[in-house]
Amino acid sequence: SLKAAFLLFLDVWGLGNRGMFRSIRDLLLRPGYMIRDYLGGMQMAYFPPFKMFFLLATFSILVSSGFNLKGENQLSKAIESYEKGFDVVQQESNQISDEEDEDYKKKHAKTIEIGKKINSVVKSFIKFLTDHQTLVELFWLLILSLPLYTLFKDSPAIPDLYYPEFFVAMVYITNLMNIVSTVASFLCINLVAIGLISPLLSIIALKQLSGYSYFRTTLSLIASIVIIGIACMIIVVMIGIVAGFMLANYAS
Repeated sequence: SLKAAFLLFLDVWGLGNRGMFRSIRDLLLRPGYMIRDYLGGMQMAYFPPFKMFFLLATFSILVSSGFNLKGENQLSKAIESYEKGFDVVQQESNQISDEEDEDYKKKHAKTIEIGKKINSVVKSFIKFLTDHQTLVELFWLLILSLPLYTLFKDSPAIPDLYYPEFFVAMVYITNLMNIVSTVASFLCINLVAIGLISPLLSIIALKQLSGYSYFRTTLSLIASIVIIGIACMIIVVMIGIVAGFMLANYAS
């Protein structure tokens, strides 16, 4: 029958069992408690976190590429908007360099050429991040979970939490945010508002998971983001110093 064929189609994607729908329902209504149940031994009752992560990533790309109410390719639209803004900055930079006298151009020809190459590398890097959103999201999740784990490993609800368990919990929390963002993309809702809701969803899930208060959970999340931000700034400064030395040596 048509129903049986549809269920077989869902089963290919791993959606033909009740675990997926129960996982989505509990992630939306009781995310932290659901994750605690999963870590406590109820794995058979819920859909596997990593499998859900990649399935949601697939649906997110499908929705962003045109399977939405307006039928618009939101992904290519975002890329075109970025490239347009990047090209405007590049044109302004070229105009400034064109207004300089010939002596300046000859003296700093190598510097200008290196600057253009750096801009090209940055543009290619941004395109890589856009084309590999799933891997970037997993990498970011891995980095964010490190400082968060140190703040939640001795939580009242799970006093002996191991890092692999906490990483699984973070994958589930990411799945929750991906569900909300995918639905918003399908309905063509402004994703800026969804971006503001995501931290709130994380706080609710982490609060329910750890047993800490909302105040303590919020402070821990902010502290982790600040730690990562400082580490990123240090890395960027170090890369800038090395690039500056290389640029100075090449220009001379």
